[in-house]
Amino acid sequence: MADSKRVFTGLQPSGQLHIGNYFGALKPIVDLFVEHQGLLMIADYHALTTVRSAKDLQENILSVAKDFIAAGVNQENVIIFKQSDVPQHTELAWIFDCLVTVPFLMQAHAYKDKVAKGLEANAGLFNYPMLMAADILLYDTDIVPVGEDQRQHVEYAREAASKFNLAYGQTFKEPAERVQEAVAVVPGTDGQKMSKSYKNTIPLFGTKDEIAAAVMSIVTDSSGERPENVYRIHRLFRGETELDALYAAGKGNYKALKEALIEDLEKLVAPMRAKRDAITDEDVKKVLSEGGEKARTIASAKMQDVRQKIGVSL
Repeated sequence: MADSKRVFTGLQPSGQLHIGNYFGALKPIVDLFVEHQGLLMIADYHALTTVRSAKDLQENILSVAKDFIAAGVNQENVIIFKQSDVPQHTELAWIFDCLVTVPFLMQAHAYKDKVAKGLEANAGLFNYPMLMAADILLYDTDIVPVGEDQRQHVEYAREAASKFNLAYGQTFKEPAERVQEAVAVVPGTDGQKMSKSYKNTIPLFGTKDEIAAAVMSIVTDSSGERPENVYRIHRLFRGETELDALYAAGKGNYKALKEALIEDLEKLVAPMRAKRDAITDEDVKKVLSEGGEKARTIASAKMQDVRQKIGVSL
């Protein structure tokens, strides 16, 4: 039986999901929605900061919805919807933009990191935190599951809520982040955070051959007792005692250790991959249509209150 705590999370439909998305977002969500109700948003407007192909975006939207369902999300407790189906998100983001300063937004770690990596510094990327704040706050969210590197997004949402409440009266809840510390940052094949932007991912629903190719490409450091980048990913699948014994037995045999990781990945992925293959595009469109209607109902009620308080409702 779900309790009254409302969870909100979202993923960008900006490409094939990877195991970092699974351990950093999908798995915690699947677990949270056993006991909590809430919303899963496909952040298609956020994706516009980097995706320029309409065809790719449409395909990715359907793909990420299938990913959510295949990962085992409890659809009785969750509303799955597209951000673009709820216009109140962008409306509220503009209101928050008018309450925060440029120097405040310039402190966003994600913005600075992406620009440093060579991504275009477009205005959408810069204003991203306020759209994310709107995403979260529209639904009176209690809990936002995030990776450690995304903690600041929830802090920005709390700041937006605080500024609005101070200016116009109590309106928005200040949500709490839920960080799964053990996998707060999932490493990629190059040792950096796993990210589609860095092209260092292991595909979540890839074939066994695709997964194997990604694992075999993991950068290994021969200066230590074990290949640390391989170990850091592998510890997501096994306990420390068991894993340490495996790596001690395979000391110096990096190929065998990578093959062991491939087998553990396949045990996780194969059942979900089979479930995902059975989901049709029409199944997904129906889920998103129904979810969008439910999300709009909640968001519309909230924005009626907001419009009244800021003075645009006559």
